[in-house]
Amino acid sequence: MSSHRQDLHKNKRIVIKIGSNVIASHDKGLNEARLSEIAGEMALLRDAGHELLLVSSGAVLCGAEKLGLSELPKSIPMKQAAAAVGQSCLMWAYERLFSAYKFQVAQILLTHDGITNRRRFINARNTLMTLLEHQVLPIINENDTVTVDEIKMGDNDNLAAQVAHLVDASLLIVFSDVDGLYSEDPRLNPAAKQLTLVESVTDEIEAMAGGTNQRGGTGGMLTKVQMARKVAAYGVTTLLLNGLTKGLMQKSFAGEVHGTLFLPETTRRSSRKHWIASSLKPKGALFLDGGAVAAITKNGRSLLPSGIAAVDGDFEVGDALRCLSPERKVVAIGLTNYNASEMMKIKGCRSSQIENLLGYKGADEVIHRDNLVVFNGIV
Repeated sequence: MSSHRQDLHKNKRIVIKIGSNVIASHDKGLNEARLSEIAGEMALLRDAGHELLLVSSGAVLCGAEKLGLSELPKSIPMKQAAAAVGQSCLMWAYERLFSAYKFQVAQILLTHDGITNRRRFINARNTLMTLLEHQVLPIINENDTVTVDEIKMGDNDNLAAQVAHLVDASLLIVFSDVDGLYSEDPRLNPAAKQLTLVESVTDEIEAMAGGTNQRGGTGGMLTKVQMARKVAAYGVTTLLLNGLTKGLMQKSFAGEVHGTLFLPETTRRSSRKHWIASSLKPKGALFLDGGAVAAITKNGRSLLPSGIAAVDGDFEVGDALRCLSPERKVVAIGLTNYNASEMMKIKGCRSSQIENLLGYKGADEVIHRDNLVVFNGIV
């Protein structure tokens, strides 16, 4: 028995993410029989002293059934309409099913934009923590009725990662419709091997996940692996399980090997840096030369204008920007000290030239190291 598996039961605060493919019935609508089983399994964890939060898809699925649609909507307005109709149906189902186990639930609707502001981020955290203190189960979903760009590939996978960060969870359990991560897509290659333990999510592991999608939801295996990579930087373990199979959570907590376990990084990022990396949507990109890449990734330096070869995007001071290597690989993300027009003027120049070029100087650094998050390394 793996020591990592033996320690799963020690995780106090746990985020559980359920995808549409798990809660969908074979015909249409919700698979209430399976949801009832999951409610019972979660109640056992609660009774054992764990604090739980649930990130759930399914509003669009429920709404499509209520509207009599033969298939899930594809246009943004129709998805939003279905979500508006389905959200209350989804919560009513959860309230009925969890009440059988004396588990009170609360609905929380979040958007990525709703937690990019640090104050709103803290307010959301305080609300969730208060619900946990009162032994209420927060059921969290993307606010699909008002968002546009979030209704796309992997939104609730990313949301689950952000929720894990919001509440300082130590374990993220992801219920999908597959047994775990495989060396190849098992639907295309029956000889593909399942990975039961991933010590570090590398680019090779992400490539292994591919870009496969699944019926009924917006996230495929790749987004789940990327989610595990995000939360690992904040010290969170991820367990990917087949949510269609009863009892796997309890069996996993007893030390049995099921699904794929993604281990956290040994060194955690600060809360602020994890917020920058996980909660902010980049508004542009900086293309760096090799010297700048080495300076920020190996030496922990701030990013100076001299290392910038090209600029992309329309952004303002304080926006998040991606930093790309000459090979077009994202090596960092950070908060800029200059807007796009200023950046175009000072790129490739020394810091001492900024004032002459702009008529003023805000800072020597384009991105200060305190506001810079380097990937494949903790800075």
